[in-house]
Amino acid sequence: MLPFTFILTTFLLLFIYSQPSLSLNQEGLLLLQFKNHLTDRNNALSSWNPSDTTPCHWLGVTCRSTTKTPVTVTVTALNLSSVALIGPLPAIPLCRLPALTTLSIPDSYISDTIPQSLSACRRLRHLDLSQNTLVGTIPPSLSLLTDLRHLDLSFNNLSGDIPAQLSHLRCLEYLDLVSNFLDGPFPNSLTNVTSLKYLRLAYNLFAPSQLPSQLGQLANLKVLWLSSCNLIGPIPNSIGNLTCLENLDLSKNKLTGEIPESITGLNSVLQIELYENALTGALPRGLGNLTRLRQFDASDNKLTGTIPEELCELPLDSLNLYNNSLEGSLPASIARSPNLHELKLFRNELVGSLQSELGSNSQLQILDVSFNRFSGELPASLCRWGKLEELLMLSNSFSGKIPESLGNCTSLRRVRIGNNNLSGKVPDAFWGLPHLHLLELNSNSFSGSISNLISFAYNLSDLRISDNQFSGLIPDAIGSLSNLLEFHGGNNKLSGRFPDSIAKLIQLGTLDLSYNEMYGEIPGWIRGLNNLIELNLAHNSFGGTIPKELGSLSELTFLDLSNNQLSGEIPLELQNLKLNKFNLSYNQLSGDVPPHYATKNYEMSFIGNPELCVNESVKCLSSKGRHYRMYVWTFALAAILFILGVAVFYLRYRNFRNKKKGSNVSKWRSFHKLAFDEFEIVKLMSEENVIGSGSSGKVYKVVLSSGDVVAVKKLWGATNNGNRTGIVGSEKDEFDVEVETLGKIRHKNIVRLWCCCNSGDSRLLVYEYMPNGNLADMLKSSKKSLLDWPTRYKIAIDAAEGLSYLHHGIVPPIFHRDVKSNNILLDNEFGAKVADFGVAKVVREASQGAESMSVIAGSYGYIAPEYAYTLRVNEKSDIYSFGVVILELVTGKPPIHADYGENDLVKWVSCLLEQNGMDHVIDPSLDSKYREEISKVLNVGLLCTSALPINRPAMWRVVKMLKEAATVPKSQRVMEVTLTPYLDKETCYLEITIV
Repeated sequence: MLPFTFILTTFLLLFIYSQPSLSLNQEGLLLLQFKNHLTDRNNALSSWNPSDTTPCHWLGVTCRSTTKTPVTVTVTALNLSSVALIGPLPAIPLCRLPALTTLSIPDSYISDTIPQSLSACRRLRHLDLSQNTLVGTIPPSLSLLTDLRHLDLSFNNLSGDIPAQLSHLRCLEYLDLVSNFLDGPFPNSLTNVTSLKYLRLAYNLFAPSQLPSQLGQLANLKVLWLSSCNLIGPIPNSIGNLTCLENLDLSKNKLTGEIPESITGLNSVLQIELYENALTGALPRGLGNLTRLRQFDASDNKLTGTIPEELCELPLDSLNLYNNSLEGSLPASIARSPNLHELKLFRNELVGSLQSELGSNSQLQILDVSFNRFSGELPASLCRWGKLEELLMLSNSFSGKIPESLGNCTSLRRVRIGNNNLSGKVPDAFWGLPHLHLLELNSNSFSGSISNLISFAYNLSDLRISDNQFSGLIPDAIGSLSNLLEFHGGNNKLSGRFPDSIAKLIQLGTLDLSYNEMYGEIPGWIRGLNNLIELNLAHNSFGGTIPKELGSLSELTFLDLSNNQLSGEIPLELQNLKLNKFNLSYNQLSGDVPPHYATKNYEMSFIGNPELCVNESVKCLSSKGRHYRMYVWTFALAAILFILGVAVFYLRYRNFRNKKKGSNVSKWRSFHKLAFDEFEIVKLMSEENVIGSGSSGKVYKVVLSSGDVVAVKKLWGATNNGNRTGIVGSEKDEFDVEVETLGKIRHKNIVRLWCCCNSGDSRLLVYEYMPNGNLADMLKSSKKSLLDWPTRYKIAIDAAEGLSYLHHGIVPPIFHRDVKSNNILLDNEFGAKVADFGVAKVVREASQGAESMSVIAGSYGYIAPEYAYTLRVNEKSDIYSFGVVILELVTGKPPIHADYGENDLVKWVSCLLEQNGMDHVIDPSLDSKYREEISKVLNVGLLCTSALPINRPAMWRVVKMLKEAATVPKSQRVMEVTLTPYLDKETCYLEITIV
């Protein structure tokens, strides 16, 4: 019996469309009924005109003519990709189309469950409902579609088991269930579907399962993608029976044992990925049988032995064996590979030299052999084809010079060859590579001077040349490096005065020129380096006075001017700084130490200055003080007795007060030099000063007696999860995580943790105060008008640099795991700092590129698709969340909103871009003159929120792309062209490219 509503609707449609002026056939009426059951928000189906005679010219409809007389046409396919249809799938009218063989509605908003009535479409051969919002289980009734060849339900929210009945689909060739919430056991029954050519089940949290030994029955398989499927145990030997296999991906599971010898029988394979498992033993011999193999990845395992010669003889595009325990030398045959563009072997125990012809026969792009025991010279042919982008050779025993040929390698972006035995003069052209953003030469024996050609390296952001024998002046050309963030030049033989051109490096955060031979005065223009965090000029011959302008560097936390020839008094302005490292020892300073620093905490900061008077320690070392030594000692003894008496009284009083109040603030820990104590903080915390409250506690604004303002987060007595996911008993307590993480971080875009207090029932975290609150509140408040595009652009770059520092700037790296606009705080000039590290994760070992968490960490709307059900933590999760923040800055909209239906900001933006273009996405309050720049930043955000983690760029790359998005004046581009006559004819380095 057909439902009454269906009969009624069909009758009405027949009545309406049977008028003399309308002659739409029966199949057109059924398609209109299908349309009427859904919401077509973007009016994508406007071409479905009831006045037509047939639907064959409608969008997405395919027809064929019958051979019968009279000739008629019938609908065979419905393809509606990315049309943003909303609602449950109305299967009944579609299944009444007698010749329908293809139903494809991907990348839309089809919701609810897969209807059981879909099994009535018995002629279906192709069914694609991927990238929708389907929920519930996969209905076993789909097994009734016995002609089905192609079934794609990927990127939905399906859960439960994969029904065993699907094994009845004996014609099925393509099955894709990637990125769902399927949590039953691995579907062994699918091994009976011997017609399968593509089996894609990756990124589902199946129950721990072993790969079935019957896997070899799928002899027709070309692609087997089982990444992140919670697989355990060994790889079955029967895998060698899959002789048609072209792509094998078993990565990110918990497979154990050795790689089976039978894998060599896969002579059709193009790609094998076995990384991030627990595979042991040696790589199998006989890999040379895989004559079609192009990509082989067995990294992040426990493999031992040597790299097989036959593997390197294959025409590989990519070979990744990093983070294992491989030994021996690199086979010579690898240098003869004609297609090799990626070779990653870092963190093994490989020895010997690299082949001199490596890079001669292939367009090598990435070479990473860091942390091995390689020796010999760098091959001169590495960049023969001009494609090399990354050259990473850290911590080996390479010797000799940098080949002159690398000076012509204009494609290079990252060079890290530190901690080797390299020597000689660095080629002049090598200093000026135009795409280079990281140059690390530290801990070698290089000599010579820094070339003036460094001015052409205008993308350089990180220059590390410390612990070498570089000599001569720092060239004025270094002032051309407007993107430079860090300059580490310590422990060399650099000489001369402080170069004035450094004043142009306004983004500089770290300047280390310690242990050199520099002289002259420290210039007053240094106040222009507003972003400076670390300044180390120790062990030089700088003279003159300490410039008072240093006191205006508000971001400075590290200042070392020790072992120089500085004279005069210490400027009082230095008291404005919030320093955690301060050293002026062994100079010729005189006068009184500023009161802020005249305490015991800083007494080692001033030793070796015989004319300096430290008042509070009653130790005046000036010549005048010697005349009054007797009086001083007398006074000192009296003062000591007085202080001891006061201390005893104070301790007793404090114990009495703490007992009376029932509070214990003895577990006080500071990470910076402080001018306040815990009692002042506790005293000033009142309900009138509460500026925020959340699931973890309250935040207070506290104005100290000194006039300084701090923010105090008081956590609840026990870990309170509230609405936040991811803070559970099996993980570290939020307080401990935040202290462990923030206590050791020093970066201008990471919020500072001044100190903390943990007394069990009262746990306080004291931060620097950010007057403009967080980005989320700013975007939705009346102050949003203050966030013009230049301000938002600066916020994006600031936050990106903070995250980049966490991922790449410290060892071990830190994954934030809760990146969102609420956790991006804004100072009084709208500078952005990343905050709230309560669920951050420190990666303890390099081999742990991703770690499993006991429950999801993060906030809804920001959680990466794969993280939501694989619980795998790596930097890609942070990058996705940051991409959502970029979309917020561009659109001005929150990550979750009722306007998006059941979707989030990412999908809403993607849909709107495709349907209506850029202008409907950008926040209308932003000035249209920035449209080009905004669109480039938006592209970065979309790239960061790619559904596949592998497509998301690293954070250092995100920073680079954001900076490249800035509009460059034409006059500046012309000037750059005239400065680079020695480069080849390609000028792609002048283009702003979003990859």
